[in-house]
Amino acid sequence: MSSPIPSIDQLQTLGLPAPVSYMPQTWGWWVLLGLLIVGLLAWSGWHYWQWQRNRYRREALARLAQLHSRNELSSLRELPELLKRVGLSMPSPGTHSWTTNTVGASLLAKAVQHPKLKVTDSPLLRADGTPPDPLPQVAALGGTHWQAFLEQHSPTALPADFSQQLAQLAYAPDATLLALPAQQREQLFSTCKRWVEHHHVAA
Repeated sequence: MSSPIPSIDQLQTLGLPAPVSYMPQTWGWWVLLGLLIVGLLAWSGWHYWQWQRNRYRREALARLAQLHSRNELSSLRELPELLKRVGLSMPSPGTHSWTTNTVGASLLAKAVQHPKLKVTDSPLLRADGTPPDPLPQVAALGGTHWQAFLEQHSPTALPADFSQQLAQLAYAPDATLLALPAQQREQLFSTCKRWVEHHHVAA
C-alpha cells in the first residue's frame, strides 16, 4: 500500500532562535568595559585640564595678533608687558594652577648653571647660593635675569639681547621706536609670538 502524498497544508513554520544579545555575557567583559570608560574619562579630563592650563597662552596669542595687526607705537610698547604677563601666568612646577605668579623651584636650580648668571648676583638666590624664602615674583626679574628666564623656557634660541630690545620698547623715546625699521619690528613680533607659542613650563 503506498504512503499518502504530503500536502502543503501539513507544513509548519519552524521556530527561530532567540536573537543574540550584544550585552557582555561574562564578568570579564564588564571589567574591560569599565576600564575603557574609566580610561576615556581620565583621558578627557587630562585634555580638559591641559586646555584650561594653556588658556593664558591662547589669550596672549590673541592679544599679540591684535597688536601685530595694529602695528602702532602703542603696540610696540605693550610687547614687554605682554611677555611679563605670560611669565606671571605660567603654571609653577608641581601645581595645577595656571594663574600662579611665582618662579618655580626648577628655575632656581637652572639659574645656578646658567652661563649669564652668577650665584652671587642672582635675585633668585642668596649670597651663599640657597634660594630665598619666599620665592620672588617674575615681575621682579630684569636685565640678564629676565633674559635668562626667557631662554630657560624657550625650546629655540633667542637673540642674545632680547631682554634689552624689550627694555628699549618699554622705555625708549617715541622717536627711537618710530625710527625702527619695519623688518626689525616684524622680527620683534615674530620672536615674541614664537616664545609665547612654544615656551615650556619647567616640570
